[in-house]
This record gives sequence, structure tokens and C-alpha cells, in this order.
Amino acid sequence: MNNEQKQCQNCKQSFTVESVDFDFYAKMSVPAPTFCPECRFQRRLMFRNERVLYKRDCDLCGKNVVSIFSPEKPFPVYCQPCWWSDKWDDGDFYHDYDPSRNIFEQMKELQKKTPHMALISDYSSLVNSEYVNHVGDLKNCYLIFNADFNENVSYANVVIRTKDSMDVQLCGNGELLYECININSYNCAFSHTLEKCTNVLFSRYLIGCQNCFGCVNLRGKSYYIFNEPYSKEEYSRKLKEFRLDTWSGLQKAKSMADAFWIKHPYRYMEGSPQNINSTGDYVFYAKNALDCFQVNEIEDSRYCQFITMKTAKDCYDYTEWGQGAQRVVDSLTVGKGADYVKYCALVWHSGTMNLEYDMYNVWCNNNFACINLKHKQYRILNKQYTEDEYKKLRAEIIKNMNEKPYVDSKGRVWKYGEFLPYDLSPFAYNETQAIQYWPLSENQIKENGWTWREPTKPNYQITMPADQMPDSIHDVQDSILNEILGCEKCGKAFRLIAAELQLLRRWEFPIPRYCPDCRHMDRLARINPPRLYNRVCARCNSPTRTSYAPDRPEVIYCGECYQQEIA
Repeated sequence: MNNEQKQCQNCKQSFTVESVDFDFYAKMSVPAPTFCPECRFQRRLMFRNERVLYKRDCDLCGKNVVSIFSPEKPFPVYCQPCWWSDKWDDGDFYHDYDPSRNIFEQMKELQKKTPHMALISDYSSLVNSEYVNHVGDLKNCYLIFNADFNENVSYANVVIRTKDSMDVQLCGNGELLYECININSYNCAFSHTLEKCTNVLFSRYLIGCQNCFGCVNLRGKSYYIFNEPYSKEEYSRKLKEFRLDTWSGLQKAKSMADAFWIKHPYRYMEGSPQNINSTGDYVFYAKNALDCFQVNEIEDSRYCQFITMKTAKDCYDYTEWGQGAQRVVDSLTVGKGADYVKYCALVWHSGTMNLEYDMYNVWCNNNFACINLKHKQYRILNKQYTEDEYKKLRAEIIKNMNEKPYVDSKGRVWKYGEFLPYDLSPFAYNETQAIQYWPLSENQIKENGWTWREPTKPNYQITMPADQMPDSIHDVQDSILNEILGCEKCGKAFRLIAAELQLLRRWEFPIPRYCPDCRHMDRLARINPPRLYNRVCARCNSPTRTSYAPDRPEVIYCGECYQQEIA
């Protein structure tokens, strides 16, 4: 088919469905979407609560546990040991399909019956890691999210195979990292995009460097400060002058590094030079991956985000995970070999195949509109059918979806071929990851027909405001672990944990004056939003697609010119 212009149902902006897109939709036997790519991404994220945690009781054993579901949710919530156990039968919770009613209305009713897992994790692989979510294979971790195979890591997001680190984002195969983004290195801090480096501070775009401070675009250098060489002795003496043991010294060093970085060219995208015919940002070892962000070893795909566990293939509008997933369309959190998945939220594990409009299905195949099932097949609204019955009823439901579509409060229409309606999200908008990329006020959220939850106010009395915190780590006593600190930025109460204080003393860095949430948002602000703009290389004037908006101050080079610059 030729390219086709459409108007998004949600934002009313025009978008293009290209001929290559139609080829994919034909291969998946689905129609083209009626929401634009950005609204589709936002819609999926509205089903993902990654960081907002609550204390509530398990509705099976009664134990007080950590959960992504607030206590007032209308459905039962089971703690991890209970949800994964054989103490209950998920087959007891089902709904008989009523052909006179829309399938999504019936899913709403089913959703209120079925027990939800308190946290999204591979529970049996966690050791001493309670306050975590969307994780697996962790040991001694605290407040980390979207993470796997980590040990002694705190306050982190999108981290893989990392040890003894905290306040990091998009890091893998690293150790002793602090306030870092996109790094696989050793003993580095306050840096962005380092590869195989050691003892690096306040630096960006370094490969194979050691003992560097405030540097940018260097390769294989040692003992450099702001891209100038020093002797080993001079380097050590100069570092002491920065007084990085103090909060005031640290803030000054950050400002100096930012001012220095901006004077040098930035590569048009973060990722691997080995990418083939791929666009986006933080794209690694990809082939024919267009408009993708934070993806690793993905092929023949488009509009995908957060595919951090390699690999994925033949996917469109796929957000989060990977690990062998293929043939996925407009779905969220799908992984571990899942295949042929359409319009689902949180389905995973080996054998996951042929799922449509499912939520929280594990080890399942050939299910339609099912919620919270394990090891089940040929089910619709959780009810068991024979294979022939299933295929016949599935076709009838799709026909009904197209003839009598679901319409939400704002007139948006859901026929077969769109992701789950907003109304089926178990979360309020401001509980979800969507608010990180599309920050909206309470009024704006409600005007869009979405839900808002008033944030829970912690009942803590701050005992040490930010202006009373010691400036130097050397003046911090162990008793600070008993203090309730006040965030300098938002005023929220927070605490230090023992592992955090131990690492700060090892690095000789001051205690933070911002709470974990504010630190996370500061790091997120240093990662470009997942949008692409048309620009030209500042050196050769060739056109390029980049996540750096035209009004940004950075000087942007295409891949070839950037390589020439740093050679």
C-alpha cells in the first residue's frame, strides 16, 4: 500500500502510516492504528506503575507488604509468595462472554475479581530486595526499577549486571557507579556515556579512559582534567582542590563540567556505530530499527522503547523488556521468548504465544481478554474453551468489536486493532510512567478523561532539613541513619540507608540533599525525551534525525563527522 495520512483520535494531529508499516500490519493480520505513535506510547505507559509504591495487606495471607497497588484498589492484591503459589486457583475467576455487550466492559468486571500480584518481579530470584519493581535476579537491592542481575544497587532505573552502585540510569556491566547514565565502567561518578573506563568523574563520551575529570570526547586517555593532560601527581593534587567531599564543592564541579561539555560537539544519537539503518536514541546493535529508544539488539522493528534485555525482532509499538520477544504489536512489558503478542500489558515467560488483549498473563498461549492467569490456554475472559470453541468465539468477538466498538468518555473509539482502553488501566495517570514523559496537572489529566490520585502524604516529621545537613561527608556521623531528612528541592522526607552511607564514605562524596525521586527526575532530565527532530549536521550540513530539538544549545554532528572529530 501507499503511504496514508491519518488524524490521531487523541491529539488530533496528523500522522503518516507508511507502506512499510502496512506490510508489518498485514503480516500480523491487524489493521493500521488510529492513534499517532506518540499517543500510542503514552497510552501504553498509562498501564505501567514503575516507581509509586504503597504499603498494604495481602488479601490472601494478610501480611503487610509493598505493592504498586494502593490499598483502595477495587480488586484483590496478593503478595508475591501467595500470587505465585498454588494456594489459589486462577481458574476460579472468570467471566462468561456476553455478545450483547462490549468485550472491554466485561474485562472491567473481570479485572475487579482477579487477584493481582503486589509487585512485578521474578519473585523467586530476589534476595533481600523488597522495595523493587519490574525486576529479576537481584541481591541486596533497594528502590531499583526495571532491573535485572544486580547486586548491592540502590536508587536505580534500567540497570543490568551492575554491582555496588547507586543513583544510576541506563547502566550495564558496571561496578562502583554513582550518579551515572549510560555507563559500563568501574568506579565512575557524575558522568554520562562512558565505555570501559576506570576512575572517571564529571565526564561524557569517553572510551577506554582512566583517571579523568571533567572531560568530553576522549579515547584512551589517562590523567586528564577538562581535556588537558596532567602528571599523576598533579592530577591527584588538583582533584583535592575541588573539595568533592563537600556538597558545595560538588555543585561547583557539576556546573563547571556542564559548561565545558556544551562547548564540544555531541553525536546526533546515543548508541552503537554498528547500528544498521536505525534511528532513535540509545540504540545499540540494531538493524532496521526505526524511531526506537533505549533498545538493545533489536531488528526489523519500529516505535519501540526500553527493550533493554536483548533481543527483539519484528515488533511495532512495543514498550519494555525483550529477551527473545518477537512479533509483538502495541504491547507493554512482554518478554522471555514471547511470540505473536497483540495489544497486551504484562505477559511473559517461555511459551507465551498468540495472546490478544491480555493483562498479567504468565506462561500462557492462545488467550483473549484474560487477566492474571498462569499456565493457561484457549481462554476468553479467563473461561476455558476447547480449541475449536476458542477460535470460533474469538472471531465473533473481533466482529463485535468492529461493529459495536467501545467508546470512552471523550468519544475515542476502540475497535479491534488498538491497545487496551485507558479505562482499563489499574492506575491513575499520576501513578504511571506516562507522567514522567508527559507531565500534566490534575486538571489536564481529568480534562483528557483520565484519572488522578491524590498523592499519599507520608506521616513523617523531618528532623534534619537540608540546610542543617553537614557540608562534608567527613562530618557525617552514623547517627544520621536515624534522622529523617528534608529534600532541598521538594521538601519531602527521606532517609539514608546504611549501604548508601558506606558507599558515600568510600567515595568521599557528601550526602545528597535531594530525595530519591528528585534525583531520579534530575537524571531523567539529562536523557533526551523519546522524540526525533529533523536537523542538519553542524559540520557538513547533511540532514539527520536526532532527539536534540532544534532550539537546544548543543552542537550536533552526524555520526561520520563525530568520528572524525574524536579520531
